[in-house]
Amino acid sequence: SGIPDFRSPDTGLWTKVDPMKAASIDAFLEDPIQFWSFYRHRLGSLDSAEPNAAHYALAKMEQSGHLKALVTQNIDRLHRRAGSTTIAEVHGSIETGVCLSCGRRYPHSHMVEALADPEGVPYCECGRVLKPGVIFFGEALPQDEYALAVSWAQRADVMLVAGSSLAVWPVAGLPDITMRSGGKLVILTASETPFDSRAAVRDQRPLEEILPRLAALLDA
Repeated sequence: SGIPDFRSPDTGLWTKVDPMKAASIDAFLEDPIQFWSFYRHRLGSLDSAEPNAAHYALAKMEQSGHLKALVTQNIDRLHRRAGSTTIAEVHGSIETGVCLSCGRRYPHSHMVEALADPEGVPYCECGRVLKPGVIFFGEALPQDEYALAVSWAQRADVMLVAGSSLAVWPVAGLPDITMRSGGKLVILTASETPFDSRAAVRDQRPLEEILPRLAALLDA
């Protein structure tokens, strides 16, 4: 979809920007206006992105009953836009902005409107700068979303890892939960992962190539 990932050599976002300065809760709390000077570009790139063939393939697998649930670390809303419905967004989403003072949430459109001004930042009615509804470094995952992910991992016959390097905890531990519960692991990721040697299937081809083929095979 044209969105750079975080850890790929040369192209990953964190090869160009220090995540502790650009995407940590401490950085936001220290200077929320400076934080938005970076994040406005990130939000703009996510807004202009469109679901790709991999997103649509996963939605198709859910609609056909082969995929029971989807756990995503992505914050871009593209899975929902492609048609997936049973989703645990364990790193939050840009769908909302949240006030850390009063807890009020605002729709995505509120942030977009504020950021249309090159010098603008989104504010709550109480006067505090809004934080995107995504999980920053230094924050705990949303408990309800992560609990869903764990329950699905415990019941999965097969866990399909698509595109994740399995480097960020606690989500990186979900494959182990599935395998300890008797399920199998399929890893479709370009980079190496800590679980490669334990996977029943390992494929490094692009997701937009292999996932549509998998969806078609399941429907055959």
